Amino acid sequence: MDAIEVAGLVKRYGKIEALSGVDLSVPEGAVFGLVGPNGAGKTTLIKALVGSLRPTDGEVSVLGLSPLKDKARLRRQIGYMPQSPALYDDLSARDNVAFFGAAHHTPDLRKRVAEVIEFTDLANRANDPVHTFSGGMKRRVSLACALVHRPKMLFLDEPTAAVDPQLRSRFWTTFRELARDGATLFISTHLMDEAMLCDRISILRRGRVIASDSPRRILERGGTRLTVGREGGEEQSVIGGRPEDLAEALRPHGLSRDVTAVGVDADSLETVVLSIIGKEEG
Repeated sequence: MDAIEVAGLVKRYGKIEALSGVDLSVPEGAVFGLVGPNGAGKTTLIKALVGSLRPTDGEVSVLGLSPLKDKARLRRQIGYMPQSPALYDDLSARDNVAFFGAAHHTPDLRKRVAEVIEFTDLANRANDPVHTFSGGMKRRVSLACALVHRPKMLFLDEPTAAVDPQLRSRFWTTFRELARDGATLFISTHLMDEAMLCDRISILRRGRVIASDSPRRILERGGTRLTVGREGGEEQSVIGGRPEDLAEALRPHGLSRDVTAVGVDADSLETVVLSIIGKEEG
């Protein structure tokens, strides 16, 4: 079953078309990444999926429900971490989490707040006011607020923007634990090393999905620079990005004794994504 199904989604703001007929699906239990340049429509798409804006046209289904017609039922099953933390700065981390938990009528609220505070590594600062927190700490509180009611579906808009590498790693460990427990994660990111951690990604450009596949399959659209060193020199060539391409390129060499080294320099996911976007613009 697909947790998200989107068909022909359009959103216009006057003459500006933020979404131009988006089609995509997200399997249940997947960690899904939405990538694309600034202004591509990533945040607009997430807002349409959580029901905080009304599309101009198209169909959207999240967990089998309409984000607009079934808003109350859907909100109980999804968590949303916006790009800019929406927290009450004068409240403590614990009180912020408790507030959002109460809004969702979370059973055993006090126990659940304690669990999610521990899960997001906030216990040492749980009673401090949020206005004393760093940006990374505020993101942890925002994540805790999105998790407190045990949602089946999580929408995370640039969740690790402007956080240090150590915290980013902890976030992704958390994301994988949630997915193993059955949650579906929809993550908007512009960081290609994070996109590589997703099960599937879609590339959004000017409000339209131009590619959807696993990160590994997207990488196969790139090129690989192959260098074969021999006694007395080296040979260089550019081949495709598939493992089969490498095998075919090496076959003529037979790995004879005079082959002293083989170098493989494959395109990064960022290079391939930029190439795909560039072809669309060309």
